[in-house]
Amino acid sequence: MLKSIDMNGVIIQKPGIKYTHLHAINLRFTRYIMKILGLDLGDQWTGIAISDATQMFARPVETVSASELDLALMRLLSKEKIETIVAGLPRTMKGGSSQQTEKVIKEVETLKQKFIQVSWIMWDERLSSKRAEAVKPSKTKEEKLQSHARAAAFILQSYLDHLKFKKEDSDII
Repeated sequence: MLKSIDMNGVIIQKPGIKYTHLHAINLRFTRYIMKILGLDLGDQWTGIAISDATQMFARPVETVSASELDLALMRLLSKEKIETIVAGLPRTMKGGSSQQTEKVIKEVETLKQKFIQVSWIMWDERLSSKRAEAVKPSKTKEEKLQSHARAAAFILQSYLDHLKFKKEDSDII
């Protein structure tokens, strides 16, 4: 049975057509044209990052106010080929939950209902803001806003590295 992907990224199965090595290469290539968004959700501001098409590298995009997040996501989802959104999950240093953890989970559940065309992943964001601040300490309000997008890039890069190592492990077997 041949499996192909349509323009919307949906896998189509065609019975009776032989699945060849060439088709496997095409399926493997099409997986990498989709990008992944990363979010550093906060009470007032949300940092946004995006992967490259190979899903190897993350880069900061922008920081938006919480009230503008829906519009920013709509704009990015219509402009880019996004398959997944990775939202940072704030945990305590011991790995437990906090009030902020519960707020973010609630916000992601709301976003999942609004943006059903993508899959959602919650990913540990411990120390992402500290790492973003260490890269470039914020001296102005604009630099502080940029640090949210850098934190989102650290969250997303952590997830992309996980995918890469997971794939390498499966290639060994």
